[in-house]
Amino acid sequence: MKFAVAVDGSSASDRAIDRAAEMAAAADATLTLVHSVDPDVYDTGGTDSVTDPPDPEQQLIMESVADAEDRGQRLVDEAVERVRDRGLDANDQLLYGAPVETIPQFAAEEGFDGIFVGHRGLSEAHERALGSVAKGLVEQSSVPVTVVR
Repeated sequence: MKFAVAVDGSSASDRAIDRAAEMAAAADATLTLVHSVDPDVYDTGGTDSVTDPPDPEQQLIMESVADAEDRGQRLVDEAVERVRDRGLDANDQLLYGAPVETIPQFAAEEGFDGIFVGHRGLSEAHERALGSVAKGLVEQSSVPVTVVR
């Protein structure tokens, strides 16, 4: 068996890694820790109009692809170490694009038996505004998805 685990560095992601490791040990399955590189836009706040000179501390910031790759690689490296600390082997994979699209596609193409993902428990309002990766994976995946709370 082969399981993919979506990682993003959150505590919910850590819980998904731990649960997937338990299941992999019981089923003699292999684990692949995946992160989808999708640069983020951060709003650092501020109320100045767009005609005023921007204050570097209060502006929108677009994460570069290189920064997103570096961050993603650190996340999967830490996740692999977390699994190896439990005495299991793990692989890692960086994907590119929206995670709700790339992770299910990767899992299907590579013949994975399931995907594990953490659920952050955002409020309904936050989920409407930001979306839920866990919900998107459940809706988009052709392989079973285990959502870990």
